Parts: sequence; C-alpha cells; structure tokens
Amino acid sequence: MDPRNDFQPTSQDMDTPDSPATPAVKPATSPASASASAAPFHLESAFEKFAAIYLKDRRVERRWRSFFRLAWLAFFIFAAWALFFSRNHVSGAPSSPHTALIEVRGEISADSEASAEHLVSALRSAFEEPSASAVVLRMNSPGGSPVQSGIIHDEILRLKAIHKKKVYVVVEEVCASGAYYIAVAADEIYTDKASVVGSIGVLMDGFGFTGVMEKFGVERRLLTAGENKGIGDQFSPLTDKHRAYIKASLDQVHNQFIKVVKEGRGARLKETPDTFSGLFWNGEEAVKMGLADKFGTLDYVAREVVKAEDIIDYTLKENVAERLAKRFGASIGAGAIKAVQGMSGYR
Repeated sequence: MDPRNDFQPTSQDMDTPDSPATPAVKPATSPASASASAAPFHLESAFEKFAAIYLKDRRVERRWRSFFRLAWLAFFIFAAWALFFSRNHVSGAPSSPHTALIEVRGEISADSEASAEHLVSALRSAFEEPSASAVVLRMNSPGGSPVQSGIIHDEILRLKAIHKKKVYVVVEEVCASGAYYIAVAADEIYTDKASVVGSIGVLMDGFGFTGVMEKFGVERRLLTAGENKGIGDQFSPLTDKHRAYIKASLDQVHNQFIKVVKEGRGARLKETPDTFSGLFWNGEEAVKMGLADKFGTLDYVAREVVKAEDIIDYTLKENVAERLAKRFGASIGAGAIKAVQGMSGYR
C-alpha cells in the first residue's frame, strides 16, 4: 500500500483556524446595467412631480376663474343698481323749506354734464319739489352750444311761469357766452367782484390748410352733389360767397342772443357800444353795466335773499355706471363710424 494514500485532505480538514475560509466572490456589476435599472425609477418620480404641479396649477386657475366671475357679477349688479336707482335720487331732501341748487359747470354741450338734458331734468325736479323755496343756478362755465343754452333758457322761463318760484344765478369764476344766455332767464344775477361776465357774441372757428397743401404739392379732391355742400371745408379755399353766408348766419344767432339779453335784463341793462361786441368784464364792471345785479355768494343768497339756509343740490351727477356705459358705447360707436367710412366716402 502506498503510504501516500493513507491521508487524503478534505475540505473540512482544510478549514482550520489557521487557514481561514476564502469568501465567496460576487460577480461584478457594470455601470451601464446600474443606470438602466435606475432609469425607470427616475422617470416615474419625474412624472409624479409633473402631475402634482399640473394639478396644483389647475386648482389655482379654477379658483382665479371663479373669483373673476364673481367679481364681474358683483360689478354688473352694482352698475345696474347705480344706473336705475340712484340716477335721479336727491339725497336728504328735507320737508322743511330749503334752497334748491343746480350746478352749471364746464362747457355747455349735448354730451357734457352741462347739457340741456341734464339741466332741464334737474330744473324740473327742483321746481316740482314743494319744499324748495327758490332755485339757484351756480355758474362756472365759459359757454358752449347756443342750441343747448336756448333750450335751458326757455325751460327756465316756462317753469317759472308754472310754479311761480324765483330763480337766482350765482357766478363763481365765469359766466360767459352761452352760460350768460342761460343766466338772463333768472330774476337776479349775483357775482363776485373778480368773476368774468359777458362775452355776448357768436363765433365759428376752424383752420385752413390750403397754403400748406400748395407748398407741398398736395391736391384736394372734394366731390359734392350741391355747389355749397363743401362750405367751410378746411382743405378748400373759403370763397367770398361762402364767407358772407356764414357771417350772415352768425349775425342772425347773435341777434337772437341780444334779444334774449334785452328781454331778460330789461331796464337794468345800461347798454353801450361794447355791450354786445363779445367783450367780457369782471364782476364789478358787470354790476355797473347792468349785466349783473349785486355781489353775493351761494350762502348769502340762500340766507339773505331766499331766506332758506338749507341748501339741497339737485344737480344730476353722472355715476360710475353711466361713465363706463358711455365709454363702452363711444368705443363701439367709433368702430361703427370707421367701418361705415371705410365702405363709403359720402357724409
């Protein structure tokens, strides 16, 4: 027997404390395989974040949309209330005797607060109020449309005859031209010494560009049906015939103005060659000339003349809803006019 076969080492024999076991070696993982396994996790996380942000934005958007809808609804409810319930409301009108005040401010024209529509409505409310002892028009206007002024003037005379109430005018800064046309319908005119009164005249203004057009070689092509249809055109020469016609029309309106002033002021008017020339005067000179009666303020007239110190304002105030409606309507109207002008050159 071969002595070499007497001892065959086994794995257990080899595993002795003096020779520790060799640890198992794991197969190495490559970087490519690691990133491939991590990619689905990162994509899923990104999608979750995106979905959360999207849902949050949608919720915020819905909230703001609801807020704006409610805000517009509240605005339209307020506008409707202001338009239909507060337009003609006179706040705090007492049952005791008082002085009714109507403000005449700014240019007198159809589209201003000093229009015949507004002032006539205020005048009727003041005259029809039984507790209003008298009506005072506080003037601060350079004038404006003779048509609008004439309507207001005639309505004052009509209401005075019906209701037998006195009308007084108090001039603040200016009472000129069309404003004075209205003022002469009053029983008395009070002014400050430095106020501006008068300007009894009529004008028509504009510009002529014919010289400029000739200088630059621009030709005006104006076609009319009717030889006088283009009268007053700013880009065409003003002929002697047209000038005379316009002057005659202005003189006619001026004579109407003079007649109204003479009827309103009567024997108080101390006429001079300049009275109806279009000049204006301060309040001190106006009283001397009979264009005004006395010096006085609104409080003075209410207290000393009307004998009713309480002053109630009957002036129609344009509210927020009306201003917005006018602007909206003006925008639509301007667009419509442009559209019509674009379709046709006739006007």
